[in-house]
Amino acid sequence: MSNLSIQNFSRLGERFSCGHSEFPNVSLIGFLFKAFDRTRDKTRDKINNDFVLDFVTSFVDIVNMGHEETHPFIKLKKSWSIDGDSWFLLGQCKSLITAISRTPLTPRYRRDIYQVNLIKGVQATTAIEGNTLSMEEIAKIEKGESLGRDSKKYMEQEVKNVLDALNLLRDEMISGRPAFVLSSDRIKQFHKLIGKELGDHLEAIPGQFRTHEVTVGKNYRAPSFRYVDNLMDRFCEWVRDEFHFEKGQSFSTAIIQAIVCHVYIAWIHPFGDGNGRTARLVEFFLLLRAGVPDIASHILSNFYNETRNDYYKFLGETSRNGGDITPFIKYALTGFKDGLKQVLEKINENQLYTSWRNYVNEVFDNDPSPSTKKVKKRQMSLILSMELSTSYTEATLLRVNSAVEIEFMNQSKRTINRDLGHLIELGLLINENDTFSANTKVLHGSMAKSRTNSKNQSILD
Repeated sequence: MSNLSIQNFSRLGERFSCGHSEFPNVSLIGFLFKAFDRTRDKTRDKINNDFVLDFVTSFVDIVNMGHEETHPFIKLKKSWSIDGDSWFLLGQCKSLITAISRTPLTPRYRRDIYQVNLIKGVQATTAIEGNTLSMEEIAKIEKGESLGRDSKKYMEQEVKNVLDALNLLRDEMISGRPAFVLSSDRIKQFHKLIGKELGDHLEAIPGQFRTHEVTVGKNYRAPSFRYVDNLMDRFCEWVRDEFHFEKGQSFSTAIIQAIVCHVYIAWIHPFGDGNGRTARLVEFFLLLRAGVPDIASHILSNFYNETRNDYYKFLGETSRNGGDITPFIKYALTGFKDGLKQVLEKINENQLYTSWRNYVNEVFDNDPSPSTKKVKKRQMSLILSMELSTSYTEATLLRVNSAVEIEFMNQSKRTINRDLGHLIELGLLINENDTFSANTKVLHGSMAKSRTNSKNQSILD
């Protein structure tokens, strides 16, 4: 205890002996620190006096909490409550995640949905900070292609850094290796990943806490840099105790931790630049660690970007209302639930498509018509090329993709009408108002039954 107090006291001496605008008697404080170091050197074996040690410990504690004079809302203790609505949202999120995790996907569709959500997540977290690259441009970068535009070179590097960081964390989390706890060093590593090779476009040294004061926007002045090292260490210690990951934590606790850590990093603003991207990367990591599937772990970044005005409003209110994070938590949980629902709907589309393919194959296997294998293959190719939620004119249907277009290119009008008519007879194709659509309604008979409303819609929708 005494050695720790002495070390902390000396470290604080180095930080404050140069002067500090938020400490009125800073020159005296610096002198006291230097005097203490000199005394310690002369009487190294005699610093056992209880009074001196109590003085050192108390003084260190007072200085460590100096940020509370200017930022009293950074309390490093629980400053939120979970009401009935939020508990209900958490329950919905857990149920949706369970459904997403337990639904099998075809390997190709799984890769596709992960890639789409990854690109959306990268576009979201960089767009919030002013990056203007489109999802199409980010998709090219994700494939390893260069945009070849010097004017946006730094934006390309910024996107590449976030892509690499997200994929690195994702691979680490699903590898089966023990998950690590959050620490100052880990957060620095996250920042180093997102700040790599950005040069002057990042007003910070990647992986290092700031050594200057920063103001965010027009109104928010972050805690003095002299507090940052100690504040981040204490923040990580508090998070470790409050959310007790190592001892085991519930799903709800893990999700709340991800959101709270995001807010605290935004408050402390430990880096000169890149704090938002780092906070959202920490949140992504904690969601993965909580068991959120990789295809759904970008949801909050997407939500913050899509509701950017609300994001800044709720984030700003947390510091103005005395540090109560409750409204921000409810805002984030609402977006998380809605995003999970959208992911599940996409997964259900894949399940429907798989069931549809199986059904079409079964219908053709049992088709008693005398059509040749070549004709049946052509008709199957047409019906299985259709998007299940899209209506087509005859012209667009016959050009739905290059394979179908080649199949029907040299077919007569009579043959085309016969093929379309046969698909309608088999109950696979619907023709209404001169448009064609896949008759997926035939699958409803194999689905579980539930109560519907007056419009024949499930009351759960």
